[in-house]
Amino acid sequence: MFDIKEQLKLLPDSPGVYIMKDSEDKVIYVGKAISLKNRVRQYFQSSKNHPPKVRAMVVNIKSFEYILTDSELEALILECNLIKKYRPKYNILLRDDKTYPYIKVTLEEEYPRIIKTRRVNKDKGKYFGPYTNIGALNETLDIIHQMYPIRTCKKNITKMIERGERPCLNYHIKKCMGPCRGIENKAQYLQMIQEIILLLNGKEEELMKRIKENMKAAAGKLDFERAAYYRDQLQALENTLEKQKIVSTSMLDQDVIAAAIGEGITCVQVFMVREGKLVHREHFILTTQEESKEEILSSFVKQYYMAAAFIPKEVYIEREPEDQGIIEEWLSSKKGSRVKLKTPVRGDKKQMMAMVVKNAEMVLAQNTRAKEAEAEREEVLLELQQLLQLEDYPLRLEAYDISNIQGLQSVGSMVVFEAAKPSYKDYRRFKVKTIEGPNDYGSLEEIMTRRFKRGLAEVQEILDGRTGLQEGKFSVFPNLIMMDGGIGQVNVAQRVLAELSIAIPVCGMVKDEKHRTKGLIYNGEEIILDRSTRLYRLVSKLQDEVHRFAIEYHKTLRKKDMLQSQLEEIHGVGEARRRALLKHFKNIDKIKTASVEELLMVDGINQRIAEKIHQHFHISADEKH
Repeated sequence: MFDIKEQLKLLPDSPGVYIMKDSEDKVIYVGKAISLKNRVRQYFQSSKNHPPKVRAMVVNIKSFEYILTDSELEALILECNLIKKYRPKYNILLRDDKTYPYIKVTLEEEYPRIIKTRRVNKDKGKYFGPYTNIGALNETLDIIHQMYPIRTCKKNITKMIERGERPCLNYHIKKCMGPCRGIENKAQYLQMIQEIILLLNGKEEELMKRIKENMKAAAGKLDFERAAYYRDQLQALENTLEKQKIVSTSMLDQDVIAAAIGEGITCVQVFMVREGKLVHREHFILTTQEESKEEILSSFVKQYYMAAAFIPKEVYIEREPEDQGIIEEWLSSKKGSRVKLKTPVRGDKKQMMAMVVKNAEMVLAQNTRAKEAEAEREEVLLELQQLLQLEDYPLRLEAYDISNIQGLQSVGSMVVFEAAKPSYKDYRRFKVKTIEGPNDYGSLEEIMTRRFKRGLAEVQEILDGRTGLQEGKFSVFPNLIMMDGGIGQVNVAQRVLAELSIAIPVCGMVKDEKHRTKGLIYNGEEIILDRSTRLYRLVSKLQDEVHRFAIEYHKTLRKKDMLQSQLEEIHGVGEARRRALLKHFKNIDKIKTASVEELLMVDGINQRIAEKIHQHFHISADEKH
């Protein structure tokens, strides 16, 4: 048995890392110390001066371990690694860095790509991030692909060249240089990659200088097409620079870090300044308790830069942490050159810090409102559970509706709400196959039978180990089914479920004479809902959504029929070619405007047919004029 009092006597007066464990031998806290003897003993002395979090932790400590290090710097590095490994309950934790996306330049490939990834591997690739704002990451990727015709495919270039495969559409529309053709100017491709790395490093000014020089050189050689290409690159880069705010005259690379503390959570904001311009910002939400801002920022800086792909020369931090000197030493060793950790007290830097604090407070307020909205959604589902006296909490709601015009092209929609919010990835739509004419009940019976039979089959495959839960499209069943309609629709759903031996409660969503949501039908009784309540708004939103989704699918099919009929007029375009065109272009407008070269990219379309299709639509367009 572990005797804490005896083990405290044996602690050395040396730097190292201590590891606290609970009764189940689970790591609940990791810390570092210049003197293990002094630091660890503090936890077990009088608890009067301890904050509530420490008191709660000490009660749960049943044993501890320690690891000696040669210096405080080694202790800091080991502490970071152990926190990342164990994710202890009482440490301030930055969400696992692997869940944040990065931009990767795949330098390990002969013709590198620029991709989004959530995994940082020890390879030759160059990583930029992490990004908490996926929108900012996607915008960066869009700018890169707008400026540079680099490949996006994962194909083996060498094998493609050996097999003589045709390049894809990106090459024909000049979005890719086409290395799969065996391009001679490999150096030009790699030069583009180096320029992209400059852009991702925030070195836009240097990149603009290069592009201007290239544009002048191309114009001097009368290569006006190439000069125009550089001109367009320059324009795209200038548009990007217009969005960046000049915040520093030092022209150094800097990060500015501040925090806003709320109830149980803290928002840490990071502004990334490169060559004096604010190029990017990220925020991180941490679960915190009674820790001081100094403690929170110290923990954040260590965990953030442990995973960061880039460390600037200067890091400005809102509050000076207790271990500032050792963090600065660690950052410098990690970067390979001097890194300064500063806390501004006056002037421009203080004003910039105030701006970062303000942004942190804004994001924290938004996060708090989101948490409050989540609590409201939980409450409204509890209201629904109590109103219908359901055994299970109705976390997942499924709604069904049918749409047709005089019985033609009947379609069904399945809409899913999880935690009282639309779960768009789970929406499903069905084309009615066995029912003819205006028969909504029959159509509902068909699509619900198909949905739940498929679901039962997928569940069996999961139980047999033949597939995984994530692969199933219908394997997750709802807690409550809500039919768009009255007792007739409810009876259809209940009959389908009974035949398949599935027990799921079903209610109907009924409307008034003005076609507005009125209430619910459940167990044969109509329940009128108060229009001012949150529950009414949830039911109304679900009813409107399932109806909208059915109508949209019906419109899509009508458009496809129109497209089919137009394509049928072209001699030589049979059913197989029509399907291929639909699959490739998705809609009639894209086929109408496609060039012969683009049409040739479709499987089964040869030169003669491509020209016929192009001529058909362009002659039709001319005739209209």
